[in-house]
Amino acid sequence: MAVKKIWTIDHACGHTAEVDLSARPADRRAGYARWLAGRDCTDCWKAHRTTDDTARTAWLEQQRAAEQAEADAWAAQYRMPPLEGTERAVAWANRCRHQLVAAAYEALVMDGTTTEAEWEAIEDAARTITRAGWWIDQRDTEGADLPELLAAATEADRPTENPYL
Repeated sequence: MAVKKIWTIDHACGHTAEVDLSARPADRRAGYARWLAGRDCTDCWKAHRTTDDTARTAWLEQQRAAEQAEADAWAAQYRMPPLEGTERAVAWANRCRHQLVAAAYEALVMDGTTTEAEWEAIEDAARTITRAGWWIDQRDTEGADLPELLAAATEADRPTENPYL
């Protein structure tokens, strides 16, 4: 006798559905049917997901707007130059720059041994980096690493002597 291909699934949401499991190997159909029974049916899953996604999207937009306003105010206060890139990248990079520089200040000045005068030199170096992509690329960096990253970035912008030219 052949293993059945059409299974009746009583979903966790209370709905019952006939599911064609012929695309699965015969020895995996029963386990998959059990797994499906522990889940909501497709319609309930989609409805729940849409509700969750809408609420999550609204919350995320609200968070991003608040972060953007804070980053813009910070950039104006500390005379950070506008960044270059696409509109979306610039907005993201502004938030990344704000978070990284704030984390660096906390790690180096507040918790470390960097003086305010030394910090001003770091801020000046940060002002020279206006490519949005650079700040986005550094978004997961530890704040204490900022001086080294800035030195590498500004060094890369300097012309080097190439004996082959």
